[in-house]
Amino acid sequence: MIYKNYKDTDLKLSQFGYGCMRLPTTTGNPADPIDYEKAGALIDYAYNHGVNYFDTAFVYHNGDSEHFIGQALAKYPRDTWHLVTKMPPSALKEPGDVEKVFNQQLKNCGVDYFDVYLCHGVMDLNMDTFTNEEFGIIPFLARMKEEGKIKKLGFSSHCSPKGLAKFCEIHDWDIAQIQLNYFDWDYQDAKQQYEILTAHNIPIVVMEPCRGGRLVTLCEESVDILKKAAPDRSTASWAFRWLQGLPNVQVVLSGMNTMEQLTDNLATFDSPQPLSAEEEKALAEAVNAFKSRFTVPCTACRYCSECPQGLDIPTILSAYNDVCLTDNQFMQGAAVKGMKAHGENCNPADCIGCGACLKACPQSIDTPKIMADFVKVIDAIPSFFK
Repeated sequence: MIYKNYKDTDLKLSQFGYGCMRLPTTTGNPADPIDYEKAGALIDYAYNHGVNYFDTAFVYHNGDSEHFIGQALAKYPRDTWHLVTKMPPSALKEPGDVEKVFNQQLKNCGVDYFDVYLCHGVMDLNMDTFTNEEFGIIPFLARMKEEGKIKKLGFSSHCSPKGLAKFCEIHDWDIAQIQLNYFDWDYQDAKQQYEILTAHNIPIVVMEPCRGGRLVTLCEESVDILKKAAPDRSTASWAFRWLQGLPNVQVVLSGMNTMEQLTDNLATFDSPQPLSAEEEKALAEAVNAFKSRFTVPCTACRYCSECPQGLDIPTILSAYNDVCLTDNQFMQGAAVKGMKAHGENCNPADCIGCGACLKACPQSIDTPKIMADFVKVIDAIPSFFK
C-alpha cells in the first residue's frame, strides 16, 4: 500500500481509501439494506491489506452506513484507522440540529472523535447554508476540532471553480474532497479545481475516480485502445494510476461492492505506478473515443432520490448511457431489460418533468429532457430485442 504523509507531519494516510456509499446490499439493489456479512468481509480485507482511510456519511445507505462502518472497524485498534463522515445540509431544519446530528454521528459510529469531518456536498446553490450565522455550522465544527472531537476539518465540493475558490477563503480548511478523474479534468473543470485547492495548500481527497463506474466500462473502442497499450491491466487501474501522477492527491476513494473490485484496486495501489508518457497518449486517445459516445455524466450519487414519482433515476440514466454507448440493438435491448428488472420505478415514461431532480443534481443533468429522449430511444429499439 502507498502511504502519503499529510503535509509535513508524521500522519500517514493510505493513498487508497474505502468509500462506504455503495456497499453490498442484501438484494443487490443499492436502496436495500447493507449485507453486513459481505460488506464486513470487504472492510476486513481492505484493512488487512493496508487501507486505513474509511469514508462514510450521515445519509449513505439510508443512514445505515455510519452504523455499519463503526461496527466493522471496532475490532481494530482505534489509532490504526481514520474515519471520515460529513455534516449533511439536508438534515438541518433548525440551528440546534447541527449539534444533534454531530452527536448522533458519534453515537452511530461508536467513536469519541472523527479523524476527518467534512461539510457535505457544498455547491454554489447551498453554500449559504454552511455560512449561515444562525445555524453556525462552521463555528460549531471548529469548536469540535478544538475539543478534539474532529482531527481534520474540511469539505466535500460539487462547486464551480468560482464557488470553490470562494469557499476556500471562508475558513482555514485542512482537507477537501472533490470529483476528480481523467474524464472530468477538462469536461467539468476538475483541473481548475485541483489548481485552486493546491494554491490554497489544501490536500485533496478524490471521489468518483471512475465516475460512478463509467470509466470502468467506457466504450468498446476505448477499452480496445487501453488493452492494446497494457493488455494485463484493468480499465479501472488506468483511472487510479492517472491520479497517482497528481502530487496534491492525498487519498483516492473507491466504493467497492465485490472482492474482485477490491483486489484489483489494491494491486494498483501496491506501489506507485503513475502513467508513462506513452500511456498518457493512449489514455488521451481512449478519452477522445469515449467523449464521442458518452451522454450523461451521472455518478449515481442519488441526491435525486426524492423524485415525487419514486423513479430510480441513476438506474435509468445508467441504462440510457448503456444504450447510447453501443450501436448493437441486442445490447441496447439488454440494457432496457436490465433496467426494467430493477422494478416498476425504472420506467422513464413515468417522468412528469417536474424538475425536482434537476435542482438536486450536483452535475446539473437535465433529467426530465433525458427521460423524454429515452422514451423515444426505447420506442426505436425493435420489440423482440427488449
